Amino acid sequence: MRRILTITAGIGIGSLALAGCSGDAGGGEYDPEAEVELTFTWWGNDDRAQRYQDLIDSFNEEYPNITINGSFSDFPAYWEKRQTEAAGGGLPDVWQFSDTYLRQYAENGLLADLGEYGDYVATDAIDEGLLGTGQLEGAQYSLPLGYSTWSVFLNDDILAEYDIEPYAGGTTYEEYSEWMASVTEATDGEVYGGTDYTQRIQNFEMVLRAADGNLFTEEGELGFTEDDLRAFWEGGSADRDGVVVPQQSLEEINPVSGFGANLTASEASWSNFIASYLGDSGAESISIIAPPTAEVGSQDLYRQAGLQMAVSSSSEHPEAAAIFLDYVVNSPEAGAVFGTSLGFPASQTKLDGATLEGPDQQVADFLTSVEDRIGDAPPAPVVGYGSLEQKFWDLGKELGLGTLSVDEAVEQFFSEADVLLG
Repeated sequence: MRRILTITAGIGIGSLALAGCSGDAGGGEYDPEAEVELTFTWWGNDDRAQRYQDLIDSFNEEYPNITINGSFSDFPAYWEKRQTEAAGGGLPDVWQFSDTYLRQYAENGLLADLGEYGDYVATDAIDEGLLGTGQLEGAQYSLPLGYSTWSVFLNDDILAEYDIEPYAGGTTYEEYSEWMASVTEATDGEVYGGTDYTQRIQNFEMVLRAADGNLFTEEGELGFTEDDLRAFWEGGSADRDGVVVPQQSLEEINPVSGFGANLTASEASWSNFIASYLGDSGAESISIIAPPTAEVGSQDLYRQAGLQMAVSSSSEHPEAAAIFLDYVVNSPEAGAVFGTSLGFPASQTKLDGATLEGPDQQVADFLTSVEDRIGDAPPAPVVGYGSLEQKFWDLGKELGLGTLSVDEAVEQFFSEADVLLG
């Protein structure tokens, strides 16, 4: 497998629409004995790459005539590459997908309707609610690999080394900030309590949900005001003044996170990241606990099934692609290889193959522990959400570097949103 080089792609939704009109290659009658080559790609790190290779090897024991040519990259480069391919009509046969981009790619005719390949891909082992995360106007364009919820990770090794009491989880954001400050002080700044949580739009989303709101409305409009965002970013200003890891330090270790590089004792992220964090940090023990909340007792969490799998409408071998997709999503072998590293298995047949022990059991236990805090899923992501999420993160980094004021960051975010959402 090779890493995809990061490229710059200034290609918008209009270009994707042109590609979507180019027609579908079609696969004709499927011949199970024919030699077929499929392109397959995903985003992730070396741990995920090795797991996918193990699964491909297992798949080829059952389907030796279907050759899988795999490649991967980091998240930003991944979607830049997909936009370039979409404009040129050359998307991979099968690819790791995100519900964030469902409207953008499905509405432009770039994804195969999996309902047309029911003989090759099954959906009966997946909960209806989770199936809905890959549906648009009644068509099934992608299937969830797993689900997760927002969480906080703790590096138990670091806390034990400095004899620091672990963060209790589920407290207010103010109490979480106080805990982070205590870590930074106890280690004399050798390790920081965490990363600026106001950089991540998911933390902002939790604040909105605690007040019965959401990032977006059902009509695809922003579900918050400039004042809401300003208050959120200003709430992190004290942490950015010596409590959390300096942004410049994070820039120097990119793409590894501060938590993965052992610069911080905690980090907020999706619950399925534990395998990646163990691999990056080399820690012997990492805990998963409930994230802070803006309103104790609220249902601000939800089951996020953003990690999906899709087949391109331009695939010359859609039936073979559907067979491989089904293997990744539903097979017990996939459960055995991935455990919960792609999220808690969305398919019961995949879950049946998973051995829940160690980190995988931790994820299962964590999901059980926050069950009462999980509410309804938010409205489907709007077209352009991926760009807005990245813009939010980039502006948060600039706040950390001191190159923007909060007012300037708010203005830039809303200007971007006006362009993307019309």
